[in-house]
Amino acid sequence: MALTDEAIARIRSMIQSGELPPGTRLPTEQQLSVQMGLSRSGVREAVKVLEAARVLDVRRGDGTYVTSLAPRLLLEGVGLAVELLRDDTLLEVMEVRRMLEPVATGLATVRMSDAALDELEKILDDMRGAADDAELLIQYDTAFHRTVVAATGNETLTSLLDGLSSRTVRARVWRGLIEGNSSHATLSEHESIYRALRSRDQLLAQAAALLHVNTSEAWLRTVLSASSGEPSA
Repeated sequence: MALTDEAIARIRSMIQSGELPPGTRLPTEQQLSVQMGLSRSGVREAVKVLEAARVLDVRRGDGTYVTSLAPRLLLEGVGLAVELLRDDTLLEVMEVRRMLEPVATGLATVRMSDAALDELEKILDDMRGAADDAELLIQYDTAFHRTVVAATGNETLTSLLDGLSSRTVRARVWRGLIEGNSSHATLSEHESIYRALRSRDQLLAQAAALLHVNTSEAWLRTVLSASSGEPSA
């Protein structure tokens, strides 16, 4: 593992320094081994790790290339990690969302195109029509927030929030809302976010998004408490 870690560090350093920019084909395993003074097995394992992290793209019969290093690739693992988190840690994820999502929504008010607002309005209509269908609501809820955050034009922020807003968390919240007959109130929160965006009111949009994330967090606490048999706070 020590040799593999060293090989990972060396390859990362070559990428960070610009010696291996995005899209570049890496030297062969043997050439890298000689160049870095490490065993071929260590280099091989390092390449596997960096491929899993979407830093490298191994093309069978062609070679190994540095990926585009786009945030959507490198941060893709965040969503997978969130899906594996324990219940108490999921609440920490919601706390991070509470820090980021309202600010992103406020930023979207000044960057969102009219076409994107029209798309958001259509998604909102779809949500109203699926008020009692958890699966459809999860789908539309994901599309709603992704459209808002994508409007910021910040790919890193979009990829990070997309990863933090996992399907598992959304499913738990929406099913809890439906069972508690509170889905309509949460739909109203989406409408408030939309109206603030449409009016280009940055502070109002930020406040509406904060209220919405707080509601989702509160319901997640309720659902997690119920599943563990503990009384909700």
